[in-house]
Amino acid sequence: MSTATHMIIVTGATRGIGLEAARDILRRDPGTHLVILGRRSSAEAIMPSLQEISAHVSTIDVDLASTASIIAAGAQVEDQLDSGALPPLGGLIFNAGVHLSNAMESTVDGYERTFAVNVMSTHQLLRQLHPHLKTPSRVVVTVSDAHFGDLRHTAGTMPSPRWSDPEVLSRPGAFDSPEKVRAGRRAYVTSKLGGIHLVHEWARRLPEGIDIVAYNPSLVVGTGLARETGGAFPFLMSRVIPILARTPLVDTPRPAGRKLADVVLGSVAAPSGSYIHREKITPSSDESYDPDRELRLWNWLEQVRGRDAT
Repeated sequence: MSTATHMIIVTGATRGIGLEAARDILRRDPGTHLVILGRRSSAEAIMPSLQEISAHVSTIDVDLASTASIIAAGAQVEDQLDSGALPPLGGLIFNAGVHLSNAMESTVDGYERTFAVNVMSTHQLLRQLHPHLKTPSRVVVTVSDAHFGDLRHTAGTMPSPRWSDPEVLSRPGAFDSPEKVRAGRRAYVTSKLGGIHLVHEWARRLPEGIDIVAYNPSLVVGTGLARETGGAFPFLMSRVIPILARTPLVDTPRPAGRKLADVVLGSVAAPSGSYIHREKITPSSDESYDPDRELRLWNWLEQVRGRDAT
């Protein structure tokens, strides 16, 4: 039986912002039992450093590009909650994400990998685990201001999102010249727009006292996200952008992780459905506020969830 008072589950915590947020949460909130959902090899590699901070940390193996793996990981959480091995669920952090060099990669289920990991896995896990959330609690989804797709937010490094029917977006080849780097960029920004749509729709459905917010860390160097992007982006992120880390325009993982921990732990007050840019509530893009589109995305995800579970 854990002596912690509550549990927080986090994806994308084996490197970068997520890892720094995990460390910060364990330092600041001794009552938290942190569960890292990630690939076993990556999660086990960071466990010694986290256990130096707190004994209340454990891992559950998951492949967020596999529906079966997500369902199995969620079931493990539920089993451990039922047995008392884990304390009540007090928060969820969906920080995992991929940014690929094309829009052609398929998951084991046949979905385009960017959309599957960045949008579909969030809904699947939240749908499975949200009944266990105690009140009050907070759900945080890491998004990106790249979803604006304009010069101000991307400095011309990213195309604008191109939303269409979720069934189309979920399949490889949804964008023009899908084998090209630009299509991979477009798949990424479109998935981040989808993440905000998801937050808005979930905010309408979660009960009072259980909030969900979108967190935008803005530009952060050293996260490892650029490793699969192709083109000049890895060079920009490793050689050019770090020069700007000395300015307020760019963060490194440690301060960005602290800001994510602030959001998770409630240090940043925000109503459900908010878009938090670093530490402040701001509007997301005009395109991101579309209740009809958000409902269609929800309905499609529910249809897929029922189909893939059989």
